[in-house]
Formats: sequence, structure tokens, C-alpha cells
Amino acid sequence: MFFRLLLESFRRQRRRKLLAGAAILLGATAVTAMLALATTIGDRIHSELAVFGANIVVTPKAANLDVKIGDADIQPATGNAYLHESDLAKLHTIFWANNITGVSPELTLNLELLKGVEGTPIQTKATGYWFDHQFGAISTGAPALHPWWKLQGSWPSYYPPENGPSDDIDVAVGSSLARRLDLKLGDYLNFDPNASKMPLHPATFHTALLHPRMQVVGIVSTGETEDNTVFLALQDAQLLLNLGLAPSGNHTPDAVSRVEISATTRPEDAFARRNPDSMSPADHEIWYCRAYANSIAANIQEAIPGARAEQVRKIEQSEGVVLSRISGLMWLVSAAALLAAGFAVSAAMATAILERRAEIGLMRSLGAARSSIALLFYAETGLLAILAGVLGYLLGSGLAAWLGARIFSPAAPAAATASLAAAIAAAFNPVLLPVTVGLALIIAIAGSTPSIRAALRLDPSSILRSDA
Repeated sequence: MFFRLLLESFRRQRRRKLLAGAAILLGATAVTAMLALATTIGDRIHSELAVFGANIVVTPKAANLDVKIGDADIQPATGNAYLHESDLAKLHTIFWANNITGVSPELTLNLELLKGVEGTPIQTKATGYWFDHQFGAISTGAPALHPWWKLQGSWPSYYPPENGPSDDIDVAVGSSLARRLDLKLGDYLNFDPNASKMPLHPATFHTALLHPRMQVVGIVSTGETEDNTVFLALQDAQLLLNLGLAPSGNHTPDAVSRVEISATTRPEDAFARRNPDSMSPADHEIWYCRAYANSIAANIQEAIPGARAEQVRKIEQSEGVVLSRISGLMWLVSAAALLAAGFAVSAAMATAILERRAEIGLMRSLGAARSSIALLFYAETGLLAILAGVLGYLLGSGLAAWLGARIFSPAAPAAATASLAAAIAAAFNPVLLPVTVGLALIIAIAGSTPSIRAALRLDPSSILRSDA
């Protein structure tokens, strides 16, 4: 009998049930979309802010030493202050290894060029980079961590020499340097043959010291100081450095002067800004096991010998501010959707119970307990909430995938298609299904409870006489 009454209520009050179901559906859809976006918003914002560069920088600890004599700060000579490229493999062993999304080691040298065959010497920098390097499961390098760099031509390639440095070295030049030297693709850099043979730190290279030919294969526009830089493969820069250091004998075959690292991090909060050295052991463990930029930097510093790792605070603070504001807006939208759905369910249920006053009075007069009548109405509402919650989960996940792809997708059609596929895979999170259905049940029960309680307080004889 109970199930018959339940089915009859859906058959006879289809419009009321559709109205209540639509309210629950809209609320569940909005909440699911917000929750699905919230689970991936941190990674999406990190990817968007990656255009500003790495959020962790690693340098040799010796290069950061400060020596003070009296009131004067003396920066020590750190001619041999290098990290080792081979030590970067230890990044795979740290606690937060899976959070590392990009690595770009650098080695900077001084370079003296000529404008024309016998022109004025021009002092500039040459920096060795990874350009398309396979580092574990990721393909990384300077272009990946500096996506705003614009390249005409191609990035330098490294050709392993058989004996000593190669006769030809691929280089790319900054756009400002290319204009100053009137360089174009395919040209060769002109060294000063009369420059001093004594290497400086970083070493100054010229044709009197060695005789490689540097061919321009690319022109790079960065909008920064790198526009006056010569770009070359890291291995070529290491070969040049060791030739420059040959008189002193301090060879560093895999030298690296700086490493930029991009890592997926947790937004900085008040706890992250505390000094870890002053924390209690329990707090320090919590700090160490949270993906803050400074805790990941501490991991890196422990893993790489002689390294000092620091977070780029501007990027981390920007990410935290943006994420907190977006999260607040998403919670506000979710709360508003739930509240509106609750009021709509309450109104629909109040109307439905008003129409069924005679049915309620008849059941009460025939001896039905109040709990049985309440159970019937809650079963109707619960069944409606489950159906609307499941459908709301599907619609909300689809909406989250569409919004994520529209807001964060690249402009290129192929990249946008790939981004949409990734957004769909991320949005349809099965964990959200029971959450959405549970919230739909809460909305339905909370919205219908006042009307059900009011109906159960009615006197059945009064209802039957009024309807007679």
C-alpha cells in the first residue's frame, strides 16, 4: 500500500513534482559545477600564472654568502660557485617530486663580440639552457618556463663533439643584440681576436682562446634583459666554461649557475609564512607535509648539495590572492543556489500538501500514524531528490568541463580541443556524485519539513468537514 500511494502521488501531481525536481536539479547542477571547478582550480591557476615564470629558484649557497668587514658588506669571489647538473636527478627523490612541473638549469658566461669585422667590442652575456629536455616524465626547459618568449627560427641544438668542442655551435640571440650587431638567421657571431686571453668569471671567450663558430639559428624576443643575451645549449656552455677555467684546473664538467623550478603549490597562508625554525616538532611536520612553495624549496635544498632554494614570493602571493577570491565567489554562488533551491522546494511542497489536505485527513481518520504520513511525504521528496541529484551531477560536471575549457583553454583550436578533453576528464569526478546526491537530499528534506510538520498538526475532522 505504501509504495502504491508513493507512485500515485507522482502520477497525480506531476506538475508539482516537476517544479520541486527542477529546483533541486538547478541547485545540484550549480553546486556540482562549483565543486568540480574547485577541485582543479588550484592547478588551473598555477598553469595560468606559470607565464610569470618559475616559483622556486635554486642557486649555489656559496654565491649567497655575505661577508661583513666593519660597516662594509663584501660579496665574496665565487668563481667556482656552481651546482651540478647531475644533482638535478635528486629532485625525483624528494617528498614533493610529483608536484614539480618544470625545471630549467642555466649557466651564464661573459662573451665579447665585435660589431663588424673590426668594430667596437661589445660585452654581453651567453647563457646555456635546456630547450627541450626530457626530465623524467616531463619535457621541460627554458621555453616551457618562459612561455612568453617569442622565437624566430629555432632553438639551439647540441651536437656532441668527438674531440673537444665542436667547430660549429648553434646559438640564438636576443632581439636587441641582433639589432645592435645587424644579425639575421644563418649569420655567424664575430669574436674579438685581440681580447685578453685571461678568463674572467664567468669566463670571457674570444677567438684567441678557442675557435668555435657560433651560428645564429634563432632570434628571441623576451621583453627583458635576455634580449641582449646569446642563448646556447647548456652542454655547449659547460664545454666553453671548462676551457675558460683550464689554466686554474678547476674543471666543472656539469656546472650549473642557477636553476628555475616550477612546482604545483598550495596557496600561501598565515601558517606558511611562519618561520619553520621556530615551530614545534608537530607544527614543523605539518608544514613540511603541505605543498607550500617554501616547504618544497626546503625539500629541494636538502636534496641538492650546496644549494639554496627560495620561493618567488610575488608569484606565490598572487596565486593565493586569486585563488582565495575565486574560491569565495564559488562558495557564494553555491550557497545562493542551495538556498534558492530550498525555498523553491518549500513552496512547491506547501502547495502540494495544501492540495492533498483531504487525503491527509482521510488517512488520519482511518488510523494512520503521523510518522507513517510523514514517512510517505519524505519518501516522495527523497526519491525526487535522488533522481534530481544524479541528473544534477551529470549536468553540473558537463557545465564545469565547459566552463573550465572556455576560461582556461589556449587560443589554438587543437590545444583548445585537448584542453576540453582534459577538462571533461577532470570534471567528472565520481567522488562528487554522493556529495551532490547528499546535498540534494538535505535541500529536499529541509525545504519540505516545515510544510509536512504544519500538515501533521491539522485536525482530520476539521479537514474532512471543510471538504465535505
